[in-house]
Amino acid sequence: MSKQGDFLIYCTEQYKTAKNLTGRQVAELFSRYSVWDYIYSCFEALHTTGANYIVEDIDLFIAARL
Repeated sequence: MSKQGDFLIYCTEQYKTAKNLTGRQVAELFSRYSVWDYIYSCFEALHTTGANYIVEDIDLFIAARL
């Protein structure tokens, strides 16, 4: 698997744990708001940050699309 693919899994797991969601719930949420594409396109910047920052960044990304 690519570094980006591994990172998508990492972000999914971090978000799932932080928000107390199931994998299916995270997958549906990420698909609905195009979070997958966002994480992939911002891989270079995001992979250098910590888990808390990533979760907060995803929350901000989703909130901007509500």
